[in-house]
This record gives sequence, C-alpha cells and structure tokens, in this order.
Amino acid sequence: MRGKMLVGSSVVAAATLMVMMLSTTGVTATQFSWSPWRPAVPVEAVNGPTADGCPIESRDGLSLYIASTRNGVTGNDIWASDRSSINESFGPPQMLEAPVNSETNDFCPTPVDDGYLLFVSDRPGPETCQAGPGLGDMYIVRRNAAIGWGTPRHLGCVETGTGPNSKGAEFSPSLVTTDEGTFLFFSSNVSGNQDIYRSRMRADGTFGPPSPVRELNTEFDDRMPNVRSDGLEIVFSSLRPVDGNGTVGYGSFDVYVATRSDTRKRWSAPINLGTAVNSPGSETRSSLSWDGRRLYFGRDGDIYTSTRRVRKLPD
Repeated sequence: MRGKMLVGSSVVAAATLMVMMLSTTGVTATQFSWSPWRPAVPVEAVNGPTADGCPIESRDGLSLYIASTRNGVTGNDIWASDRSSINESFGPPQMLEAPVNSETNDFCPTPVDDGYLLFVSDRPGPETCQAGPGLGDMYIVRRNAAIGWGTPRHLGCVETGTGPNSKGAEFSPSLVTTDEGTFLFFSSNVSGNQDIYRSRMRADGTFGPPSPVRELNTEFDDRMPNVRSDGLEIVFSSLRPVDGNGTVGYGSFDVYVATRSDTRKRWSAPINLGTAVNSPGSETRSSLSWDGRRLYFGRDGDIYTSTRRVRKLPD
C-alpha cells in the first residue's frame, strides 16, 4: 500500500486538534523535583516469548503501545494493552488491525490524544523518500469510533520540502507543543549514524525541514528520542561512551536524559541513567508517561518500566 502525503484541509484540522490536545501543562523546572528512578522491572503481563519493544503509554496512562514480532508473519507489528486504572496491570496485548499494520514492519508507535497515532513503517512511500525495507518513514493515522482506523498519511519528504522523512531511516516520532510552537522530535540516519532531529509544524499542519539537535548528538549512534509533555525533559538511547576510557555504556545502547529549564533554551548535556535503568543488555526506545512518573523502554526483546516520585518545591 502506498502512503499518502500529509497535505490538505483534513490535515489542517488534524494539526489543529493535535495542537489543542498537546498544550503544555504550565509546569516549569523550578516548581518540582523528581526522585531517582527506581530499579527497572519487566512488564510481565505484556512481554511474550517473541521480541517486544518500542513501549509508550497513551496520554491517560490506560494503554501501552508496543511493537512486537509475536504475529510471526510480517515482522514487527503494533500492539496495544489496556488497563482500567494506572494502579492496575496491563492486560494481554492486542494487535492493531489494518491499515495501521501492513505486510511490512510497523513500529515506534506514538499515541496522540483524540485517536491519533504516529508510527514508523517500512511500507512503500513516496518515491522521493525511497522508503522501503530498513528505511522506515513516519506516518500518522486516526481511529474513528464508528469506522475504525483511517488511511495512514505519510508525513512528507525532505527532498520535496513536504515533510521530515528522508532517504534514510526515521525512528521514534515524539510530538510536543510549547510556547514556541509544535515540534516533532525523531531520529534519522540520513547523515550516517542515527542522530536526533526536530521539525516544526507549519500553520497548515505539515512539517518543515528537520534540523539536528546538536547538543544531543555525538559521532556515535543517538536514537529514538521521546520528549516529556511539558517539553523540559528528553530521553533517548545512545552508544556514546560513559567514561574517558571509551567504554560504551553498560553493554550496548543505554538510556540517556537531558533537561532544560525553559523550552526556549538548549538541552543540558545528556546524562546516562545509570544501573537502575541500564544493564549489560541493550536499552532502546525509552519513553516517558504524560505525567513524567513512569519510564518505559525495551531491553533485549522485553518491555521494562521504572517509576519515580514527584515532589513540589516550597514556594
């Protein structure tokens, strides 16, 4: 199935809805402090015997979207688990129906409220992007309560000036609205290694050309960013060394975090989240819950989570 360009009046309406529902909460870095992340534990009810990864909560915390190979036919597909409250466990994952999932790899789901879902797919896209196996592009789709999932829309190509996708492989779309505008963060290997980029949403709902987030990128592989809902914290995976001896993480990919006190400022120097989160294994596609209290990530084919507490600082 060939993806469609993200253009037209229907997309403007979609963009308007996204801006409204992703408005910032007014939290600033000086109002709260966070406890350290607790030791990560597997999400037992979600993990299966096959490879699972790309975990991310819905805004209300009642659904957990993942990518999984458990279908056994088409490689990675997008699945979702539900729960009645954030104090309960997630139920068994259910595979999202077509046309979200296709005969190619579909992964990196990012739920947006009001039924919208961003995701990455290897399905054939516009020829200018040269999408295909191993060269995933970003898409958006909306679920209608009456008729189910609509047709996924391709976010457009750098080469034609219509969007952020490129001839490389794009991963992990993360949409955040700030006082400065609405931005799509993601990673791409268009320049060689995976690096972190951001693209501003235009007034017509399309996305402008991406620019690298230079303070987060290194000559090593830096990938799969996710930005907290207030735009003040970002998590991602990296192969950068953690010490002056060139040691690569605690094993392979590790989760790093960077913060900023204001969305107009640059990100801080990224910090490795340490052994509470990282291990001799490979930690990838980390994501923060909407309230920032829960962290999810994949580790060697399973889904893990960690929690932290928030404390209000004195006035």
